[in-house]
Amino acid sequence: MVTFGVLGPLTAGDARLGGPRQRAVLARLLVARRRVVPVRTLVADLWEEPPDGAVGAVQTFVGALRKALEPDRPPRTPSSLLVTEGAGYALRASDVDAWRFEEMLGGDLAVLDEALALWRGPAYAEFAEEHWARAEVDRLTELRLVAVERRAEALLAAGRAAEAVADLRAHLAAHPWREKAWSLLALALYREGRQGDALEAVRSARHALAENLGVDPGPGLRALEADILSQAPRLLPAVPSALVGRSAELAALDAAVPAAGLGVAVVSGEAGVGKTALAEEFAAVLRGRGWTTVWARCPEDAPLAWPWQQVAEALGAELVAGDRFHLRRQVVAAVEAAAPVLVVLDDLHQADEETLAVLAAFTGASLSGRVLLVVTTRAAVPSEALARAEPVRVPLGGLGEEAVEALVRSISRDADVRAIHERSGGNPFYVKELARLFAAEGSLGVPAGVREVIRHRLAPLPAEVRTVLHQASVLGRDVDVDMLGRLAGEDVLDALDVALQRGFLVEVAPGRARFTHALVRDTVYGEVSLTRRARWHLAVAEALDQGEVHLRAHHYIAADARGEAAVRAIAAAAESTHSPREAVALWEAAIKAAEGTRPDLLTGLARALAVNGDLAAAREHRSTALRATTDPRALAEVVGSFDVPGVWTTSDDPAHSAELVTAAERALAAFPGPTATRARLLATIAMEERGTGTRLAEAREAETIARDLGDPALLAFALNAKFMHTFHRTGLARERAAIGVQLTGLAAAHHLVTHEVLGHLIGVQANAALGDFATADRHADAADELARTHDLPLVGVFTDWYAALKLAADNEIDAAERAYRAAAGRVEGTGMWGVERGLLPLALLSLHGPSTVDLDDDWGPLRDWVSPLVLPPDEAREVARALPPGPADLLSEVRAALLAMAALRLGDPVLRQRAYERLLPAKDELVAGTGLVTFGPVTRFLDALRAAERA
Repeated sequence: MVTFGVLGPLTAGDARLGGPRQRAVLARLLVARRRVVPVRTLVADLWEEPPDGAVGAVQTFVGALRKALEPDRPPRTPSSLLVTEGAGYALRASDVDAWRFEEMLGGDLAVLDEALALWRGPAYAEFAEEHWARAEVDRLTELRLVAVERRAEALLAAGRAAEAVADLRAHLAAHPWREKAWSLLALALYREGRQGDALEAVRSARHALAENLGVDPGPGLRALEADILSQAPRLLPAVPSALVGRSAELAALDAAVPAAGLGVAVVSGEAGVGKTALAEEFAAVLRGRGWTTVWARCPEDAPLAWPWQQVAEALGAELVAGDRFHLRRQVVAAVEAAAPVLVVLDDLHQADEETLAVLAAFTGASLSGRVLLVVTTRAAVPSEALARAEPVRVPLGGLGEEAVEALVRSISRDADVRAIHERSGGNPFYVKELARLFAAEGSLGVPAGVREVIRHRLAPLPAEVRTVLHQASVLGRDVDVDMLGRLAGEDVLDALDVALQRGFLVEVAPGRARFTHALVRDTVYGEVSLTRRARWHLAVAEALDQGEVHLRAHHYIAADARGEAAVRAIAAAAESTHSPREAVALWEAAIKAAEGTRPDLLTGLARALAVNGDLAAAREHRSTALRATTDPRALAEVVGSFDVPGVWTTSDDPAHSAELVTAAERALAAFPGPTATRARLLATIAMEERGTGTRLAEAREAETIARDLGDPALLAFALNAKFMHTFHRTGLARERAAIGVQLTGLAAAHHLVTHEVLGHLIGVQANAALGDFATADRHADAADELARTHDLPLVGVFTDWYAALKLAADNEIDAAERAYRAAAGRVEGTGMWGVERGLLPLALLSLHGPSTVDLDDDWGPLRDWVSPLVLPPDEAREVARALPPGPADLLSEVRAALLAMAALRLGDPVLRQRAYERLLPAKDELVAGTGLVTFGPVTRFLDALRAAERA
């Protein structure tokens, strides 16, 4: 594995990197963070004016990098690190110092020290001024400042305020606008007993903020100043408590304290649940009331009555050798003499018979002083005398999520509390170990300490019980006892009883058991050999009911099975899942199980990849499926099954679209009647020839068929196709808004999530054009919420651009430019070339006017439309007059606005008339129909054109 370094000069393990441009290619791919960077982007980034042969030079650089990064790779074998995908390259790096640094930001003081030590200089030091690196450099630099401040917080929490003062002063000398750092410095000074210096720090902060940013301190710093003046107690470090979430249990123990004589309490629960911590906390409470507290543990293989000998020694009593009866009397007398006294017997489940007999002697004695016995145990204690004493029973279960959060946050700021709560079951030991593992490695696997504890508990079990537990772990955390019996091939009930008694499983219903924790199940499962696992998984898959689609698929995949039964099961799970990421993994598993090219599986994978955001790979798999299909009906199935929504009217891959249209028209002849297959083929043709305005008839026929058939999914696909052909003139935003409303209603009613998102995105576009930003905002929020819920990554591309458009519409030019540049970065590598090309320079033009136009930028299909804004007048006039009407797409109003700008610049009456006629139907709209950029109200252009005509 190659370790890449970007927090300073660029490094790649021991590899010897070449010249500046070769190094720039590597840095550019690292900036892309495993995403594909098109070759044309690399060329544009490496040269201001690309020379002839620039593409070949990039290929040479990539070849040299592959040799340097993978020197041991056999000849003519593909690289697994620097890979070719589509029309670009991606670096599949897994160990980058900047990525590790980000993962460590939530750690404790030691982890933060380690994180900051990764910095060897400025991020991407050689390339910090390159436009393609600037955003990433700024982001990493900001994160480093955050890390410095989090380290200062950790120092304060550890009581090391003096160190924090020194570090913060150096930090603020370089970054005086960091208000959080000023607050930490003032607090650190106050905790050092330097109240005057703390107030001076606040005054310095006020001056620095006014000097650098022209703002006053925020409410947090102002409140801190008031607290320092009043010497508020909250400024002092809190005394940490080792116990969280156990107030009710502490109260129960307090209720066991006797008014006279003997009191008994039994604290029970599994290993690591906090029995000892609870007893220690309660012992501290009684010590505060003047009680004597003594502690004894019941270790395995200890001498008889060893815990009571510990108690006697702690009380200063000497036990005289004698028979057992007199020994018991001596212990009781020694304890009674120390009253009021708390005796804690820890781990009583390991106690020998004589230890229990001494305990029974207490319950039968009449004590003159107050004695409280608290015992902790994992299992029921076989003592009739203890039961007759009617002890206060305090069972400990897992902590609630709020208490788990308190534990987790004391170790890691960024760990997923909900996931840790779920995996740990609230067991405090497991919680802390998981939080430490996340802080160190960013994962929530099985921590080494937990694994060791569980294996120690497994070791004494009989071999047959361990085997049954291993088989149960293959079923998952939840265990169907009947299925387990079929897998084991014998009666498993006796073994299950032992596993239940030892706390590995719990019964949730007759015939249903559950591992007490996911970590227990994962540890047990990890002990099973890969071969045995595969055989057991296959046996389970074949025994499951056909209706248990996802469970059967899981076991077939875990078994690495091949054959038609596995393919059918996995494909059925892929069809029924609502998670695009899961669908991709399932389709890939189905293809692997099929051991060959199958168009139906490739089409399913293509559809899932498209929804998941990998459009380039989706197109590639779809083309492969088409080429592998000759039968018209099978061809129709391949073409028509790809009903992935589309909102952008420019094709990302015209050649691929032409291939699909040809295949669809070839298949269409076999389906003359109004069938669902015909409707899908017609809608596909309309979708793939988007932006032409020539396929509205096909879209309408598909819509009619879908409505007659009552097929909501087909109707949603047809409405999407119809939307793609509502651009034959400007000013049709209301018609598109109506389609968006139809789609959202239909899709929401029938759980068609991706088409519901499409309806909302159409609503964003159309209502932005109508100037109804309140409605557009609601659609954007709804789309984002669906994207978060269903893991749809491409949605944010459009809503990020819309957010930038809103800033532009509010005339917040600088903020809009930053937002546009960030949004453009998110488009890169998605395969959405129809959106990507020319969009950022167009946005900058909308903000700053023609002064920003550089024809060397990648304007894509808009280059001819912006050329007349900057070319010499005669040449500009010739180019502008030669412009065609343009595609019937989302950029129609934008192109008309660009034509109007050219006409006004050139004073050309022919161009003025042409622009006026094109814009007039949209007179009540904004030039914002893309939902991505806006050139303001159409009336502004119409008024300017009329004024120029009169002048």
